[in-house]
Amino acid sequence: MTTWEKIRPRGDFFMWMVIFVLSFWGLAAIYSSTGALAYKKQGGIVEIYLLQQVALITGGFFLMFIVHSIHYKYFIGLSKLLIWITYPLLIYTLIFGIEINGARRWINLFGVTFQTSDFAKLAIIMFVTRELSRKQDTIDDFKKTFLPILGHITAICLLIAPENLSTAMVLFATCFLILFIGRVKIKHLALITGIVGITGILFFTLLFLAPEKTLKGRMLTWKNRVESFSKKETDPDKTYQNDHAKIAIATGGIFGKLPGNSAERNFLPEAYSDFIYAIIAEEYGLVGALIMLMLYIFFLYRSIRIVIRSPKAFGALIAVGLSFSLVLQAMINMAVAVNLFPVTGLTLPLVSKGGTSILLTSVAFGVIMSVSRYVEEDEPEIADPKAEQLSV
Repeated sequence: MTTWEKIRPRGDFFMWMVIFVLSFWGLAAIYSSTGALAYKKQGGIVEIYLLQQVALITGGFFLMFIVHSIHYKYFIGLSKLLIWITYPLLIYTLIFGIEINGARRWINLFGVTFQTSDFAKLAIIMFVTRELSRKQDTIDDFKKTFLPILGHITAICLLIAPENLSTAMVLFATCFLILFIGRVKIKHLALITGIVGITGILFFTLLFLAPEKTLKGRMLTWKNRVESFSKKETDPDKTYQNDHAKIAIATGGIFGKLPGNSAERNFLPEAYSDFIYAIIAEEYGLVGALIMLMLYIFFLYRSIRIVIRSPKAFGALIAVGLSFSLVLQAMINMAVAVNLFPVTGLTLPLVSKGGTSILLTSVAFGVIMSVSRYVEEDEPEIADPKAEQLSV
């Protein structure tokens, strides 16, 4: 075996290619979209943000490679530890978290600032897949199996929601999909769907009926964003982001202005994170925007292919859960940029400018590629035989 064969990334080749293309495309987009930010904070030295992103992407690939080299069976035991670490992290964030752009989503741990919801997302998805794969014999038992799993999902989402409602909703939808694939009874899922739907309708009804002065925390922000999206808002200050995103997309045309020629990067807030897809549409046109969309869809397709081929419950569920979560986040970010969704604050995985979120996202990709790797290779005997009970 050659040195290259020993160190090369293993698993689905096409999925690795999607990851590489998105990462390097993201570097080009970051370099192009951070000009205004650089002039405000770095004296016009745009290369600072490019180098920061290169360092993060490099660190992310290192983590991805390490994680993908570990057999996914070892994540079964790790998932239970992660879920119990998540609770105090989220509670600490709500009380003592760092507030940025009006949201308390970050904490500083040993000099490193990171968003705890990214950690929670990875932890709860791994935990739910673990519980479902271990309890296939009692999967129809509402009290013994379904309620305990649902309790953890609900608790985590409720701890995230006050400061990051969009992430909580994406996470709940992802867990719901995992429950469906994990063969939870349809009537149990229908019951939860009804409860969540009625609760959501009542919440937003009260949100819009209540006087603005009575709204606490992020509630006013949610109300303003929905009003802006529904065309009820006429204040240009409140529709500024959406208006400039539309301008960027409209002026991009079919083939775009070419990389580095964006005009809206100087006006669009968060052009390098929340609205980076609008800048990509402006510089690469409709063609480039569609290619990026298809890259995420293709990644999900390859993930579903892994699920079909995976002989182990845990591997199948964790691959589809993490893949769906990342791709759904990307779809929502793109939908916001083209004004199909209200502004959410969700970034474009591997493309948007980020901090430790890129590293945690890379870990998630690494877990997916670990499943891919050991589905394609001869799998060693799994540590937990109960995790073999589900054949997806």
